[in-house]
Amino acid sequence: MITVSGLTKRYGDRTVVDDVSFALEPGTVTGFLGPNGAGKTTTMRMMTGLVPVSSGTATVGGRRYGDLPNPGAVVGTLLDASAVHPGRTGRMHLQLLASVIGVPDSRVDEVLSVVGLADAARRRVGGYSLGMRQRLGIAGALLADPPVLVFDEPANGLDPEGIRWMRDLLRGHAARGGTVLLSSHLLGEVEHTVDRLLVIGGGRIVADGSVASLLGAEGTSVRADDAAALARALEAAGFHVQHEADGALVVPGAEPPAVGAVAASAGIALSDLRPVQRGLEDLFFQLTTAS
Repeated sequence: MITVSGLTKRYGDRTVVDDVSFALEPGTVTGFLGPNGAGKTTTMRMMTGLVPVSSGTATVGGRRYGDLPNPGAVVGTLLDASAVHPGRTGRMHLQLLASVIGVPDSRVDEVLSVVGLADAARRRVGGYSLGMRQRLGIAGALLADPPVLVFDEPANGLDPEGIRWMRDLLRGHAARGGTVLLSSHLLGEVEHTVDRLLVIGGGRIVADGSVASLLGAEGTSVRADDAAALARALEAAGFHVQHEADGALVVPGAEPPAVGAVAASAGIALSDLRPVQRGLEDLFFQLTTAS
């Protein structure tokens, strides 16, 4: 369980994170979204003790990150994949981390295999691509198999195959009872990875809820061979109808069963009937522009 309560960060007279509160339950993947400068990274760094808080608290299992006896065994973090000495090999970097958190060297080879870096383990990190450095950072976060993962932009530099791999990794972690918090600018990928969304704008949480509840349904899209007759029937029933260029009709605010019932009463056969949902991109810009 991660609990953030009233978390605030000020630099002089500028407030970059303003009274942020949320709680993350085990078994969930939460997407932390917001434009550049909204306060995502600062919030995550305060949660993990890298940035001192101005006020408020952030705890993992009821304890502040800095008070955990062995933080790396409880919270696996990827906050800056470039924070690795370029002269070290991938294996050496992980061996050093393993020694700090009390993990046997055998675990190093296990996580290198998990992230697909076994063949590059003896290469110096300075020669790694951005995607390889991301995988190395993820490997470091997984070393102690911690229950909580906190990742800031983990998909940076990953190709489509790598993004799918990361999605499966995070979903699998949550399925085993783990807790995941990740930020990302890849909105489409977030939509298919997370259970819940936290959206921050101007340093404040502007939305918090499940993907389904926040995106919601905005009406119904319907197709029929006799679209004109269907439109007349819907309008006679009190619905507003929008005609799309591809021949579909959109009925804002209406549920598919209601539209289907009107068509059935009028004896009109339908070839398609589905809810219309706004995309995550639409929601993101709506919320963050307003903030």
